[in-house]
Amino acid sequence: MLALASPASLKSVLKPVEAALALAAGLREGGAEALELPVADGGEGTAEVIASAREGRWGEAEVMGPLGERVRARYLVLEDGSAVVEAAEAIGLRLASRLDPLAASSRGLGELMLAAAAEASGPIIIGLGDTATVDGGAGLLGVVGDGLRGRALRAACDVRNPLLGERGAARAFGPQKGATPEIVDELERRAAAMEQLRPYADLPGAGAAGGIGAALAALGADLVSGAELVLEQVGFRDAARAADLVVTGEGTVDRSSFEGKAPGEVVRVCAEEGVRCVLFGGRILEWPDSVEIYELPSGPERTADDLVELGKKLAGAELGIA
Repeated sequence: MLALASPASLKSVLKPVEAALALAAGLREGGAEALELPVADGGEGTAEVIASAREGRWGEAEVMGPLGERVRARYLVLEDGSAVVEAAEAIGLRLASRLDPLAASSRGLGELMLAAAAEASGPIIIGLGDTATVDGGAGLLGVVGDGLRGRALRAACDVRNPLLGERGAARAFGPQKGATPEIVDELERRAAAMEQLRPYADLPGAGAAGGIGAALAALGADLVSGAELVLEQVGFRDAARAADLVVTGEGTVDRSSFEGKAPGEVVRVCAEEGVRCVLFGGRILEWPDSVEIYELPSGPERTADDLVELGKKLAGAELGIA
């Protein structure tokens, strides 16, 4: 039996690659042949996921972090000359010393894109997600200028929200980045006043990464589903077609898991290909009837062990081993 270990990130606990290693170890202990093929949707870990499946080399640049501090951030240059830049590497929530959405800037992402463009000859994929910013990409636009003119850009959006309104960047995501109701209103006003973004405000994904989606669209980027793009980059569909079992999951399974997140996309592709798919979560808040779901029994400190045990259990059940 061939099983794919295809988890996404378990935020603040295990990266996708780490989770895949634990899950695959359990599948092998249970008697299955296992392949690590982690997934992502544009957020933290996206570049590592693509690097785990494709040939490439890492580059590094010193850029401005979300609150003005200098940070070292990586980017990936692939064998075909394209590059992968992850917003969370430069302006991620984990890099912010405090939550300050009025002050947080996307400038560092623009600096990282320029560094990657200097080494890459092809298109640039920008993973959007897990950022500390809600500046509508103002910092990024200020530093990029015409530096990416003529370069093909693909923005891997982890959400499909527009820039403005109740589902927009400020109102939907501002509070989780420290915004009070008054600050949310101010962030909304700032985004609405950015004339460069107005033609793109209603695009699905314009509100991704605090409005950076709209800013990238203004630079000519295609806004695409991050989950679909990453699965395409790692060759997931072909691998799933050859497998007997696919195991995916994330830290919390809820409605958003099936609205553009990587595990939901894995479930969808497996259903199309007629492959058994098991979805796990550290917490399960949504239990769709049509999906086989397992909730990990222990807390975050035992997540890796839980994934090993889940792999053993699933492999044993599939192979008829008690």
